[in-house]
Amino acid sequence: MNKLRSGTTGAEHGTAAGLRRLRVLLTVFFALDGFVFAGWVVRIPAIKAQTGASASALGLALLGVSAGAVVTMMLTGRLCRRFGNHPVTVASALLLAVSVALPPLPRSPLALGLALLVFGTAYGALNVAMNSAAVDLVAALGRPVMPSFHAAFSLGGMVGAGAGGIVAGHLSPTAHLLGLTVIALVVAVAAGLPLLRFAAPRPARPSGPGTGAVAAGSGRGGPSARTVVVVFGVIALCTAYGEGALADWGALHLHQDLGAAPGLAAAGYAVFALAMTVGRLSGTALLERLGRTAVLVGGGTVAAAGMLLGALAPGTGAALAGFGVTGLGLANMFPVAMDRAGALGGPDGVAAASTLGYGGMLIGPPAIGFMADWLSLPVALTSVALLAACSAVIGYAFRRA
Repeated sequence: MNKLRSGTTGAEHGTAAGLRRLRVLLTVFFALDGFVFAGWVVRIPAIKAQTGASASALGLALLGVSAGAVVTMMLTGRLCRRFGNHPVTVASALLLAVSVALPPLPRSPLALGLALLVFGTAYGALNVAMNSAAVDLVAALGRPVMPSFHAAFSLGGMVGAGAGGIVAGHLSPTAHLLGLTVIALVVAVAAGLPLLRFAAPRPARPSGPGTGAVAAGSGRGGPSARTVVVVFGVIALCTAYGEGALADWGALHLHQDLGAAPGLAAAGYAVFALAMTVGRLSGTALLERLGRTAVLVGGGTVAAAGMLLGALAPGTGAALAGFGVTGLGLANMFPVAMDRAGALGGPDGVAAASTLGYGGMLIGPPAIGFMADWLSLPVALTSVALLAACSAVIGYAFRRA
């Protein structure tokens, strides 16, 4: 009775127990991704100092992460179709583990940008592959559990940022990120070997409630499936812009503008990641109770208010509170976007929405860097609130889609 129609070769993998094990393995990769990424971002102030970069030069160097991610995402969608989501997930995680050791090695903004290009390539590939694998599992389970995977990413980010804050005063960026490489390689191999034995599960039923018309192309007078994928990609863009801004500039804002010590400044991203984790752990219940529109509109509105507080507050405590509120608001917007895009377009849908989404990270670092030079970093960070509000408006405008 618990059997699932699955493409796996082992009988165990087609059972409910097999699906639970697959869910655990994918959760490990989401957590690993967040852990490695946060370990890098909390060392940005130290790496900025050792390269002697200005705010705008650092912004251009940080462009390498997003540029590498965006360029590789559509290619990753094709690789997933050819080789399968799980092998590409494992390969990308191994590349990410190795590449995180590169950013502290350069001594100029240009060399830093090139190192971050490699890191971003691995980061983008892993995000497309593991989200595509998660979409398959969500369809097989028949429940909106995508936020739980992204909760693992946020939890990994919280742990990575917290650990980074602790070691910031004791280890150089080179020693710290080399340690992350070792940890990430061990975890990727330990979770990757069993993951490779799972083939992608098939849906428990052909389609979910309310998805048939959209998946087929369009409802009567409604938007096409491609249009809906683009819409969710734009929502992902607005969300990723905010996540990238806090990851890349949050610690610098707390340290430079509010005078926080390096350890406390690093805690800013940890607060944001903790709030994202809490919001995403409750995401499945919220989606089942309230629906996608309420989650998108409410989340964008809350995030906009929180970021205004985080950017313009005169003290560290209020700014940290604003970061937390922003995390709660943004928590479930990106997972919803990836889930719907993947349900409509498979790996290509995830890749398209991810490309748009991480385009937010592509334009965010340099845009905030230049605005910080022209105006100030607090004013530049208010752009996060503006885009969060835009995502709420878009979510409401396309509520019938």
